[in-house]
Amino acid sequence: MMRRETDNLRENDNTNPVAYLNVSEMEELPTVALRGLAILPGMVIHFDLNRKKSIEAVEQAMLNDQRLLVVTQKSTEVEEPEFDDVYDVGTVTVIKQVTKLPGHTLRVLVEGKSRAELHRFLTEYAYIMTEVSYVNDDMTGVSDADEEAMTRTVREAFSAYYTCFPKVGKAVADQIEEEMPLGELLDCITINMPLPVADKQKILEALSVRERFEVLTGILMQEVEVVRIKNELAKKIRGRIDKNQKDYILREQMQYIKEELGENNTDSDAEQFEAAVEKLKAKREVKEKIRKEITRYKNVSASASESAVERAYIETLLELPWDKTTKDSKDLKRAQEILDEQHYGLEKVKERILEYLAVRVLTGKGQSPIICLVGPPGTGKTSVAKSVAEALNKKYVRICLGGVRDEAEIRGHRKTYVGAMPGRITNAIRQAGVKNPLMLLDEIDKVSNDYKGDPSAALLEVLDAEQNVAFRDHYVEIPIDLSEVLFIATANSTDSIPKPLLDRMELIEVNSYTANEKFHIAKEYLVEKQLKKNGLHTENLKFTDEALRDMIRLYTREAGVRGLERQIGAVCRKAARRILEVRTEGDNTISVDAEALGRYLGKPKYRQDEIAKKDEVGIVRGLAWTSVGGDTLQIEVNVMPGEGEVDYTGQMGDVMKESARIAMSYVRSVSERYHIPDKLFAEKDFHIHIPEGAVPKDGPSAGITMATAILSAATGIPVKADLAMTGEITLRGRVLPIGGLKEKMLAAGTAGVKTVLVPKENEKDIAELEPEITEGLEIHMVEYMDEVAGYALVKS
Repeated sequence: MMRRETDNLRENDNTNPVAYLNVSEMEELPTVALRGLAILPGMVIHFDLNRKKSIEAVEQAMLNDQRLLVVTQKSTEVEEPEFDDVYDVGTVTVIKQVTKLPGHTLRVLVEGKSRAELHRFLTEYAYIMTEVSYVNDDMTGVSDADEEAMTRTVREAFSAYYTCFPKVGKAVADQIEEEMPLGELLDCITINMPLPVADKQKILEALSVRERFEVLTGILMQEVEVVRIKNELAKKIRGRIDKNQKDYILREQMQYIKEELGENNTDSDAEQFEAAVEKLKAKREVKEKIRKEITRYKNVSASASESAVERAYIETLLELPWDKTTKDSKDLKRAQEILDEQHYGLEKVKERILEYLAVRVLTGKGQSPIICLVGPPGTGKTSVAKSVAEALNKKYVRICLGGVRDEAEIRGHRKTYVGAMPGRITNAIRQAGVKNPLMLLDEIDKVSNDYKGDPSAALLEVLDAEQNVAFRDHYVEIPIDLSEVLFIATANSTDSIPKPLLDRMELIEVNSYTANEKFHIAKEYLVEKQLKKNGLHTENLKFTDEALRDMIRLYTREAGVRGLERQIGAVCRKAARRILEVRTEGDNTISVDAEALGRYLGKPKYRQDEIAKKDEVGIVRGLAWTSVGGDTLQIEVNVMPGEGEVDYTGQMGDVMKESARIAMSYVRSVSERYHIPDKLFAEKDFHIHIPEGAVPKDGPSAGITMATAILSAATGIPVKADLAMTGEITLRGRVLPIGGLKEKMLAAGTAGVKTVLVPKENEKDIAELEPEITEGLEIHMVEYMDEVAGYALVKS
């Protein structure tokens, strides 16, 4: 198994069993793969083996010359390591002792002799036999002066390490002072350091003495630096602890001195609280409760944690405006002027506020309304609340309910909890400083709930005019009168608001703005606001009417005006930069017209929906409502050979799919009336598709649109291209009412539609629309699908 040259060499040197280690020829040695252990030359160590292959390798080594190759596994998880699972460099060892332990375990004592490079595993043996070559220390490029310098450096580095880790042992420090080659010195230091296996393996694989020196010196210096930083941190922490203890003792001594002199700070605070109670505008019951808490505060030690809790509670009670109010404005004309000056449109909101003010003037009190403004984003719901507060001369506070999921956010935490505090309602009253502010409950539809309770349930008491006269906050514990608070809530949709909560509020819809309304808002409010925000004046920058209209039409698509305001702001910023750049030329006036928009805002971001240029079979334009306004949907139906199946594409929701099935059933039921062959539905497949497949679509209002498209495809009769429709369909062909009519009419007008079919039951909604919305539209009220087909299908 071993080559004869090696055996002869070993026989000729009985004094040193590893004299053959200078030989560099290939040899085959029994091998043990170790997990979590790296052995270096010069190292005497024992380890336990229980793998069958490892035990057989040791037995084979004992039968030969006691030489055993040990190599470290890359991963400790591998049970049967292959050649790629171990490192490329291992250590040739001589077995000193073998002991059998219970449980088929072998304890082996070895001494590391030399590095060896692994070439391959030999597969013909039942144990691991490896072809290796011995590796001598590579001193290439290392002169005597270099060796002496490196030796001194590494000894100094180890001395610093030994100072930080005295447990390494003085014997090791004495050992490295003896004269020994540099390579052995480096190995000796490594053996006696508590290094991770990866670091020891890195040093083992450093065949060049220079490389080994660099690796080991780097590790020593890093360890010394880590200990230095650790000691500095410990010193700082110890100093901080000592300071805290010193401060505590001094405070206790100061407290004792004050008590001896009769100058207790607690008594001083209590006196201030009692003086504040006398000045407080509150009912007798409230004052008695506060005085009771002050007495309790006096009896609590100032150093106790209860003292801080009691103090915070008393301060909260004293800061609440129990009976403090502001005098509401009674000037109806002034209120109207403020509302009109700050907001364009929103007539229903303004009308309701003026009604409240009129009742208040006539009756002397009047119950505060609880209003919920519902509408798309950017329509001025939040900002109008601030204007209402100014018009009525009320204090304004805002509570954002978006994402609130804990009931304690509304009702507060009980005092027994650490860090307890009042709820948002009580905090808002304290912030306002009066008991009759205008309180805006923003995004009330975004309230959620979890295991900590339902905030919307807590709001039931807040928004109930019969109950909120005595609202109980868990922290305050004393009833708070909210009956004089004017609550205004805002929401984008009522779908997520619980019905009991919705029932307590007066809903006012804030609909999408028309293009003309957006134009007036931009011209009269937004331009001036953005000019001021960007440091400009009306003489610096002017917008033409055409520019504003094109900005609305081509650069925004929204129900409100937030995006429009951003676009105006973008133009103002670019204009500000240009004015500064050309200031030296003396021309500080910029006029933005329709042609200049491209230079300031780039290419148009949106294209207007346009009707088809010709009448087509199976294609009908429907009207849809979205959270950002109205839109038009083109519904397409194709008929193809098949087996009577119906396919739906375009991300339809469940309700829309049901509408499509109802439409299909209706068309089949009237097929005889329209001369549709019976076999058509058995021998043909229908494919119903709504373009823009990435956008989810749902709702029943496309029912008559899909029925018309299916009927057109089945009969081959084209549908008028300039016609759009909306309405829910029943199995018997009745047309049911729908919502969002204003937004849908706006979308129809924008797309160039000439004729619109609307459910007859929506006639009252059409009557409420402004003339500018219905201008240019021929609106027909339909009650049955026969009427829809009569208007929609092209007559031959």
